[in-house]
Amino acid sequence: MKVVLFCGGMGMRLREFSDKTPKPMVNIGYRPILWNVMKYYAHYGHKDFILCLGYKADMIKNYFVNYDEYISNDFVFSQGGEKMELLNKDIHDWKITFVDTGLHSNLGMRLMKVKEHLEGEEVFLANYSDGLTDMHLPDMLDHFYKKNKTACFMSYQPNQSFHVVKLKENDNVESINHIGSAGLWINTGYFVFRHEIFDYINYGEELVEKPFQRLIKKEELTSYRHKGFWASLDTFKDKQKLDELHAQGEVPWEVWNKNGTAES
Repeated sequence: MKVVLFCGGMGMRLREFSDKTPKPMVNIGYRPILWNVMKYYAHYGHKDFILCLGYKADMIKNYFVNYDEYISNDFVFSQGGEKMELLNKDIHDWKITFVDTGLHSNLGMRLMKVKEHLEGEEVFLANYSDGLTDMHLPDMLDHFYKKNKTACFMSYQPNQSFHVVKLKENDNVESINHIGSAGLWINTGYFVFRHEIFDYINYGEELVEKPFQRLIKKEELTSYRHKGFWASLDTFKDKQKLDELHAQGEVPWEVWNKNGTAES
């Protein structure tokens, strides 16, 4: 099953890095967050990727063209460096298609621009490429097939320290609740699509706006609720949080790591 990754945005809320580095290439630990997302899918057997490029596409291309397996793998160093033997590899069995989908394209446009690379794919996966999770992907796919819809996304209850306020017409407060208990669910960007998704998108439209409204009217959109770990990289504060978790060895998104927590 192919995986479409949207990695062409300008990352305006992460300007501390995105002036020099596109957000998908911002490191979490030893590797970019894009790599972590791809590693997640590869763990579940989905290793055929389509990268929708845009902002600083050359940096993403160069990263993989000059990929260094020694950074995140064990190896034997001998003869003063003349001989180096990798004990395992990361991406030797990955297939990656790099597609320039435009500097200012929205997600719907980016998806339309890679349609030709999805011919013959009855079902495919897609992702914003800036969120990490420990979700057991096969469970989401089982949900998708059971519901038999055109599209599905992973939803998550936010747990930040905010309060959700509901106001009356006269501006009196009707209710105020912590966001975690307010019954809100957000779209995390982990998608499953049937090829028929293209029937719902007009060129130029943002993916989750009009196309999703059409899906809702046809009752062709479902969501898989995940109550485990999920975190996105939107701001410098988000990066600090993820870096701190990585430094502490608390990496639930590393489902490929036998020392992680997701598969226990």
